[in-house]
Amino acid sequence: MSVCLFFRPAERSGEDVDIILARLRGVKAFEKFHPNLLQQICMCGFYECLEKGITLYRQGDIGTSWYAVLSGSLDVKVSETANHQDAVTICTLGVGTAFGESILDNTPRHATIVSRENSELLRIEQREFKTLWEKYRQCMAGLLAPPYGVMDSGATNDSEYHMQTYTLECFSVPHSQLPLSLSRILLQVPSEQILRAEKVLRNAVLARAPHMIRDRKYHLKTYRQCCVGTELVDWLLQQSSCVHSRAHAVGMWQVLLEEGVLNHVDHELNFQDKYLFYRFLDDEEEDAVLPSDDEKREAEEELQETLLFLSQIGPDAHMRMILRKPPGQRTAEDLEIIYDELLHIKALSHLSNTVKRELAGVLIFESHAKAGTVLFNQGEEGTSWYIIQKGSVNVVIYGKVMSCHVISQVMKYPALDDFALMHCVFMPNSQLCPALLASQGSEQERLDYSVASKRRVLSLALRWAALQGHHLLEDDTALSFLEELHGFVSNDARVLRPLKELLPELERIIKQYSGEERLAKKQPIRSFDDILLKVYCSDHTYTTIRVPVLATGREVTAAVADKLGSTEELLLINLSASGEKQILKPNDVSVFQSLGENGRLFACSREQLDSLNPLPEQEGPSTGSMSSFELMSSKDLAFQMTQYDWELFSCVHEYELVFHTFGRQAYRRSTANLELFLKRFNQVQLWVVTEVCLCGTLSKRVQLLKKFIKIAAHCREFKNLNSFFAIIMGMCNPAVSRLSQTWEKLPSKFKKFYGEFESLLDPSRNHRAYRLTMAKMEPPIIPFMPLLIKDMTFTHEGNKTFIDGLVNFEKMRLIANTVRAMRHCRSQPFCDKNPQEVRNYVRQLNVIDNQRTLSQLSFRLEPRRG
Repeated sequence: MSVCLFFRPAERSGEDVDIILARLRGVKAFEKFHPNLLQQICMCGFYECLEKGITLYRQGDIGTSWYAVLSGSLDVKVSETANHQDAVTICTLGVGTAFGESILDNTPRHATIVSRENSELLRIEQREFKTLWEKYRQCMAGLLAPPYGVMDSGATNDSEYHMQTYTLECFSVPHSQLPLSLSRILLQVPSEQILRAEKVLRNAVLARAPHMIRDRKYHLKTYRQCCVGTELVDWLLQQSSCVHSRAHAVGMWQVLLEEGVLNHVDHELNFQDKYLFYRFLDDEEEDAVLPSDDEKREAEEELQETLLFLSQIGPDAHMRMILRKPPGQRTAEDLEIIYDELLHIKALSHLSNTVKRELAGVLIFESHAKAGTVLFNQGEEGTSWYIIQKGSVNVVIYGKVMSCHVISQVMKYPALDDFALMHCVFMPNSQLCPALLASQGSEQERLDYSVASKRRVLSLALRWAALQGHHLLEDDTALSFLEELHGFVSNDARVLRPLKELLPELERIIKQYSGEERLAKKQPIRSFDDILLKVYCSDHTYTTIRVPVLATGREVTAAVADKLGSTEELLLINLSASGEKQILKPNDVSVFQSLGENGRLFACSREQLDSLNPLPEQEGPSTGSMSSFELMSSKDLAFQMTQYDWELFSCVHEYELVFHTFGRQAYRRSTANLELFLKRFNQVQLWVVTEVCLCGTLSKRVQLLKKFIKIAAHCREFKNLNSFFAIIMGMCNPAVSRLSQTWEKLPSKFKKFYGEFESLLDPSRNHRAYRLTMAKMEPPIIPFMPLLIKDMTFTHEGNKTFIDGLVNFEKMRLIANTVRAMRHCRSQPFCDKNPQEVRNYVRQLNVIDNQRTLSQLSFRLEPRRG
């Protein structure tokens, strides 16, 4: 795209415009633009590349262009004096943000813009931008700051979507509750831990005081299966010493009321210690089932832990409830609780206690769960003063964003893409799908539900389904949810026309992942697939068993014992070619993935363990295959290697990176496709070492090195960085690099090429050389997968998933960015050729994977000097 933008607008071909258009469609800032507007931008925009630390323009300059960020990020600096050295960075502009709107009225620039890192910009000159503004003012207004439009807050380096800072009502809760906080805010769905707390309390009440839940009559009306507020408070005080007072107990019940698992019969929002009727969620249905003896026993065991959990978060719920009351209705006890809270707010520490007590009487609670809610606009006459209890806000001064320092807990809502990708870490499909369906509500609620809210929920569902891919087939809940959602949306679309736009995409996804169509397509290995495993005995005989991909070590051992008719207790062993034995644990998932290139699975008794020896075939080939592939074109070899790598790479689902990093055992999901791709890297690397060490003639070894350097060069040409690095690392192996006589005979031209290639392996400055090379490539690309795994692992190990009980969305964003890098590599298809002989060779490489054997062969070729 950058090359196309370098051309003058008049010199751009239709193909150039199409290339630019494809790139801009991937930037969220432009996704709602009319196609004609995007076409005009492609025809008049220019490309601008800034290195880190470059000043684009200074505060006070008269602007000549408008800009949009395509990659990288830029700092916005504002100075209150004329001295630019006094400028303070107030925010950072990331991918998808736009700036420079002052050119519309020729006012001076409001800030200095400096590139934070190497960045790419789309630039439109003033005359063209004014023309576009006059013609497409309505859809462009969202990119501009007041008074022209509303500017997005808090942009980041997200390649597809903005990271927006949400002002949320977020109180400190245990991390097991928080994962559903997003759903609770958007969709009013209780968290898993709160649902469990409701069930434990209801079952405990029915076990210890069943008379408390019964039909009640009041004013000639019968209320089915209700409790009384006062009785619930009394009961809670009797159960645990962690409940300190009646007010504390009220706060604990208020938690359940806010989450919707305990309901007032007249839908009051506050729990009261009065003769008022409340009903547990499990009793809402007319045919509510009573708990079994086992469920009552479980409730008794979990009761104290549940009460401790509610006692920790109850005070926050009680505070919210008090602040919702009109000031005139607050009791003396209420005012004392608010006053105690104000004593802990550092921003108010300079105020006297008298002022704080006065504040306690006039403060009003206000919760804004939706990002982008405007409390007030610049220039308006003020009516209120605010204290941020939880969450954060952005201060926007004519489009320049500055985040306030929050007084307490800060929480950021992730980009939609981040959440759709990473929800599996803290919110499985079994929770997400009901949450999304719950947003549809009853028939009357659906009619009253705003179109904007419905579109938001449907957009999340579509994004989630697109990212799930073939994983949808592994989860009946997910497929059922999509079909049920389709029914809701179809009904709504008859009345709400804007939803019709999204209906075809939902239908396409359902069709793609249901029925026979999915079976006809070539598919990657899935968690529910079966595989055939060869398991060897100590006498080198073997048995073949069919087991699921996710079979544990215990299940494999049981299948072997059953096939052999053995009654002995068997161990499952991963035996490498070097004779190293690894005893696999009974709970290990997908045990076949632990095997090395020439590794084999053995099953034996503990007494036979010491006598296990590798199979002769595990030693690998005894002669090289140079005679086979030396006649093959280096370019054809590289292309077929790339074709095969692309097939393996395309089968790797994005979630496999997450499962691999966080531990596939925890999710019971297979990472078989990722493991195959990683093994391919090792196989190619060992292939290079094996062929060199099995080549006994010096002149042929030199030819072999030249061949591998040529293949590596073509792999780089085909943007197959995985095999490129595998070949270079194979040549760096000590068994090859020590062959000084061979390297001395290598022509200087090839030594130079090899030196350049080797420099790309330099790990300094976080593999800067490799990353710069990647940045210059356009997809399709096969990346160096071990480095992606390293990035994911460092992000995971170096950042907590939860901070003070809250989801660390910044960690989520960093991991999602790494996954998006892989997605970018696959955003364009790879073309196919098919020379059968070369194709067969590159898919059946025979290697030696025993480093000791390779070293011995190397010393046999060129003994150590002196």
